Amino acid sequence: MSSKILSAACVGLDANLVEVEADTGGGQLGSFAVVGLPDLAVQESRERVRSAIKNSGFDFPKLKVTVNLAPADLKKIGPIYDLPIAVSILKAANKIALSDQAATQSLFLGELALNGDLRPVNGVLPIALVADRWNVKTVYLPADNAPEANLNKKIEVIPVKNLKDLIAHMEKDAEIPAFTAPDIEFTNQETDYDMAQINGQEQVKRAMEIAAAGAHNMLMVGPPGSGKTMLAKAMPSILPDLILEEALELTKIYSVAGKLSGNSALINSRPFRSPHHTTSGVALVGGGTWPKPGEISLAHRGVLFLDEFAEFSRATLENLRQPLEDGIIQVSRAAGSLTFPAKFILVAAMNPCPCGYLNDREKNCLCGSGQILSYKKKISGPILDRIDLHIDVPKVKFEKLIASVHLEDSASIKRRVEAARKKQLERFKSENCLTNSEMSSEMVKKYCRIDEQSANLLRTAVNQLQLSARAYFRVLKLARTIADLESSDRITGQHLAEALQYRPKIE
Repeated sequence: MSSKILSAACVGLDANLVEVEADTGGGQLGSFAVVGLPDLAVQESRERVRSAIKNSGFDFPKLKVTVNLAPADLKKIGPIYDLPIAVSILKAANKIALSDQAATQSLFLGELALNGDLRPVNGVLPIALVADRWNVKTVYLPADNAPEANLNKKIEVIPVKNLKDLIAHMEKDAEIPAFTAPDIEFTNQETDYDMAQINGQEQVKRAMEIAAAGAHNMLMVGPPGSGKTMLAKAMPSILPDLILEEALELTKIYSVAGKLSGNSALINSRPFRSPHHTTSGVALVGGGTWPKPGEISLAHRGVLFLDEFAEFSRATLENLRQPLEDGIIQVSRAAGSLTFPAKFILVAAMNPCPCGYLNDREKNCLCGSGQILSYKKKISGPILDRIDLHIDVPKVKFEKLIASVHLEDSASIKRRVEAARKKQLERFKSENCLTNSEMSSEMVKKYCRIDEQSANLLRTAVNQLQLSARAYFRVLKLARTIADLESSDRITGQHLAEALQYRPKIE
């Protein structure tokens, strides 16, 4: 007797339908084989499934059992197939009442414990979001995964605690109610830092506001103790709330990476990732036997803060070239090649030299010229060219530290940032981008037109600052964001002049 039910495989941030077929009879009695390119975790499911069925009060078939996971050329990874394998075997052995029609409209996911309990699995959201395209009406999965699957309102989500309850549900003995959840509210990530707590550094705060408004990258250079880290940690407090499209993208990444909190269906705040400077290139871009998202993808639609920027290895920093330019990272390994989104705001901070006091008027620099050159060479020209705002962070004077003046708080800055982002969403409603920093060169020509006087200013700057073609387009994108912050429909010479001052100075 044979049976067939449906499951799914998560490939990157996409999902593929998997048919789980079970056949009993023939061959050596009591043997159990799983075929269809399973990895070690799937192979080990044989023992978990056998024990789970027995401990749920059912007899495991004494005939030979063969389970096929189709398509056979797709690598099957992880314990997500435990539940579908168990259900398929029980259906083949006539232990459960599941019609062929119901089987083709139901999807099963989940890892089984030896006692039959269901444990949560990774990658549920990408599968749930496309399940209705496969004509799936109902998804059976671990109760802990139900909130993220419920984000697709077109399917019925049945939260299952154990195999015994699932069988009772199918036999109509004890129905499991479908999962329902309240609507999600989007908020900013909670942070202990507010712009009102930071005395001085008004120019840096202005640069951060521009970076937040247009999702531009920025580099802060200054001596130790000037407030670079504190400023970076305050960045999430001025970022606009997520929109649904961004939240779904982000939640899919965290679901695949296995970092989704069990008590949250949807990530509702922008991420702030701050890897240590000893982080490897693989940890930054993603990797593993079957590639999983790295830090740059986990920072998608949020902030990637690289403190001590020049202390990262040059090879690690060079991995940032593709994501900073294209907003994606393509990870190729022996097991396959996957593409993950990586549209983040890079906030980098570094000292001007190894000791940190180069050009300081009060403290002498102890570094030799060779040390300074070697320190700066760690960051290549192509990486610097991809950073929109280069800002010096000077030491804060004592008078400013003790001054009892009212400083603008993050909430006020956030309102201006949100207004600018709203203009961008309206501008790009027919385009495949959300912020000014994502504009292609063709879109820059369309949305960043300047008058003749501004063109002359830009021509002079390109020649004097020796700007590359990439830098030319990035200056225009930055000027567009500055204009949006002022609610201006056109880019003026003043907007362009401010954008140009954030380019690195020629040394």
